[in-house]
Amino acid sequence: MKKNIVPLQASDLAEPADLVAAIRARRGGELINLDRMLLHSVPFARGWNRFLGEVRENLTLDPKLRELAMCGVAVLNRADYEFLHHAPIFMKCGGSAAQTAALQQLGQAPLPQGLFSTQEEQVIELIVQMTRQIEVDDELLESLQRQLGNTVLVELVGVIATYNMVSRFLVALRVTPDSH
Repeated sequence: MKKNIVPLQASDLAEPADLVAAIRARRGGELINLDRMLLHSVPFARGWNRFLGEVRENLTLDPKLRELAMCGVAVLNRADYEFLHHAPIFMKCGGSAAQTAALQQLGQAPLPQGLFSTQEEQVIELIVQMTRQIEVDDELLESLQRQLGNTVLVELVGVIATYNMVSRFLVALRVTPDSH
């Protein structure tokens, strides 16, 4: 296991009070390890909390597709922390145990036939292209745009981009899964 260079802030951190209270409110009362790392930089923690709160709570994107995107990015970027947090939410939003297991093999093995809808398979392909090669095939974007419309496609691409940022932060700073 790699050495943790930057220690987490204390779980009972109280300052800055307004920011800590806002993060705790969004998280249901706790500071998770990601928050405890972000709180080394107040501007980063404040912006992250606002931005990710919007992404998690206020998009028109189907929550199952949102969580599919988050889980897929996590697996491709080896961000176990992120996958552990989002896989249960994916399942609450309609994902199956078989789909969750298949996602854990993303990038290593082909998806099992018939496990995901055609649209979900295209979303997974979008996740792979955005995460691995950054550029996306026109045909894939056009197909998803026809199915989802402009707003939802922008939100989907934004979620994939956002969670690539999240996973890179978690992996680079070696933020480990919460121990509770």
